[in-house]
Amino acid sequence: MAVVVRLQRGGKRVQPHYRIVAIEKSSGPKGPPLEVLGHYNPKADKPKDKVQVKLERVDHWIKNGAKPSETVRSLINKAKAA
Repeated sequence: MAVVVRLQRGGKRVQPHYRIVAIEKSSGPKGPPLEVLGHYNPKADKPKDKVQVKLERVDHWIKNGAKPSETVRSLINKAKAA
């Protein structure tokens, strides 16, 4: 079972909202996640409202072999810096 940490899109057509999830690599874009690790709202006004991540859970999944996507990796770095 290969696990990845990636974004899962939700929201309306012009109001995107993403969940940061740990999910099996073979699952499709609408597949059930193993765990929801946070969310990303690119249309939020305040920078602190754009990204909210459970950093301890993300670290747990990465230590157990999950590979984050490039976008999620940059969002995690922004969350750690804030």
